[in-house]
Amino acid sequence: MTLEIDIKRRLGDFTVAAEFTSAPGITALFGHSGAGKSSIINMISGLLKPHSGRIAVDGRVLFDHERGINVPPRKRRIGYIFQEARLFPHLKVRHNLLYGRRFTPLSERYVEFDAIVELLGIAHLLEQRPPKLSGGERQRVAIGRALLANPRLLLMDEPLASLDAARKNEILPYIERLRDQFKLPIVYVSHAFEEVIRLADRLVVMTHGEVAASGSLTAVTSNLTVGAVMGPEQAGTVVAASVAHHDDADELTHLQCVGGEFIVPRLALAPQTPVRVHIHALDVAIAVQRPHGLSIQNVLPAQITQLGEPNGAHVELRLDAGGMPIIAYVTHRAARELSLAPGRKVFALIKSVAISGKGGAVHAAAAMLSRLGKSQTSG
Repeated sequence: MTLEIDIKRRLGDFTVAAEFTSAPGITALFGHSGAGKSSIINMISGLLKPHSGRIAVDGRVLFDHERGINVPPRKRRIGYIFQEARLFPHLKVRHNLLYGRRFTPLSERYVEFDAIVELLGIAHLLEQRPPKLSGGERQRVAIGRALLANPRLLLMDEPLASLDAARKNEILPYIERLRDQFKLPIVYVSHAFEEVIRLADRLVVMTHGEVAASGSLTAVTSNLTVGAVMGPEQAGTVVAASVAHHDDADELTHLQCVGGEFIVPRLALAPQTPVRVHIHALDVAIAVQRPHGLSIQNVLPAQITQLGEPNGAHVELRLDAGGMPIIAYVTHRAARELSLAPGRKVFALIKSVAISGKGGAVHAAAAMLSRLGKSQTSG
C-alpha cells in the first residue's frame, strides 16, 4: 500500500502545503511546533478538508478537489493514534480493542485479534479497564485498537509525547514490531528527533507549513538545506549499521555500515542487530592534515562536497568519507583559516555518536572509525 498526497489549506494567515509519497514503513513528519505536521495528518484522515489537492491510498482516491471527491473519515479505513490513548474508560481492554473491528466487513479483515494481543504483549490486560493501566499500557491498547480496525494506513500524532522516558522506552519496541511486521504506510508525527532516528524509514521535514525536504532518512539528514530547521543540536547524518562483533578484551563493539566499520564502546546488543548511527554535526571536527597526539582515535579521510550557507555562528560542511555522507559544523573563522571549500581533501574527527536500535538509544564516544573503503582520499 502507498499513500500519495499533494494538498494545501490556508489556516488564517498560515498556509499548510505538502507533497510526498509514503510507502509501507514509517514516514516521519518532523519539525518544530507549529510547522503544520498535525494539520497534514488531519487532512489525510478527513478531519480537516484541504482547499486544494489530492489524497490517495493504494490507488483509492480519498480526496480530489478538482473531481469533487471527499470520502468521509469513517469510510477512509485509516487508523489514528493520538497523543492520549482516548480509550473508553467504562469498557474493558478486550472491548476497547474490538470496538473499531465491527465497522470492517469480514471480507476486508486481515488482522487477527490474538496476533495483535501477542504483538503488543497485552494478554494480561484484557479484563482490566483503562483507568487501571499505565500510560504505556494505554498507548499499546490504543495501537491495538487502531490495527484491529484493519486500516489501509496508520497515522500516529506524537504518540509518545505524553509519556515519561521509561514509558517511551517501553512503547518504542512495539512500534518497531508494528513497522517490521505489517506492510502498512505509517505517518508518524514527532518533534523528538531521537524517535525519528530510531523508527523512520523516510523523513519529511516541515517548516512554516511547507516541506523543506523529503526522502530517505540518510538522504534528508545529510542535506544541508535542513540544518537550519533541525538546529545545531540535532543536525547531523544518520547511517544504517549492524553489530558485526564484540571485542571483549577491550570492551568494544564493531558496527558494520556502508563503506566500513565503526568501533565504539561495547553495546549490549547481539551480533547482526540492526542499529542506526547518528553522527552529530557539532561532534565532527575538521583537520587539513592528519593529526597526531590526540585522544580522538576516529580520524576519517574525506572530501568536502558542499559548503552550506552560514547558520548562526557556524558554517555547514557536507563531506564524503568513502561513500558515507557526513555533516560537520565549523566556525566561520575555521572555515576561512583552513580555506575550506568543495573539493578540498580533509580529515574528519568524530568525537562521539548516538546509536539507536532494538536495545534502545545510547550516546557513545566513538573509539575508532576505520577501513572506509578504497574510495577514500588521503591528504
